[in-house]
Amino acid sequence: MSGALRVAVIGVGHLGQHHARLLAAMPDVQLVGVVDTNRARAEQIAVLYGAQPFTAASDVLDRVDAVSVAVPTVSHLAVAGPFLDRAIPVLVEKPMAVNLAEADELLARAARTDTLLAVGRHCRSSRARASSRCIGSAPFRIAASISM
Repeated sequence: MSGALRVAVIGVGHLGQHHARLLAAMPDVQLVGVVDTNRARAEQIAVLYGAQPFTAASDVLDRVDAVSVAVPTVSHLAVAGPFLDRAIPVLVEKPMAVNLAEADELLARAARTDTLLAVGRHCRSSRARASSRCIGSAPFRIAASISM
């Protein structure tokens, strides 16, 4: 899979397992790893999607072009920060951080390295989306790609 975007999912619980499933199905993406503090869970998801299991985010720092972070919000800064510091793009699940200070820190770290930091938001059943006139009622998908 030469030339594919090498991605890892950090946190493969309820939401993260779906990140892994979707990334593994993308033709220009190589899911190189799944990370979870629960080794058995990391191994289970890794087997399902042809990735390597890891128990620490630091284990994939030198193996990826981008990461998807789906750990509990309280850990977003600690997990995403080192990737941003190395100019590795990060998709972090919503909410972005536990408070404004941590959100500002994530933004500052992304800005220092001119790195993409995106916040994922599944809003198909969102009350705000349901009442939105500009989006409409049909399901939608927003996709982004990163060229390296």
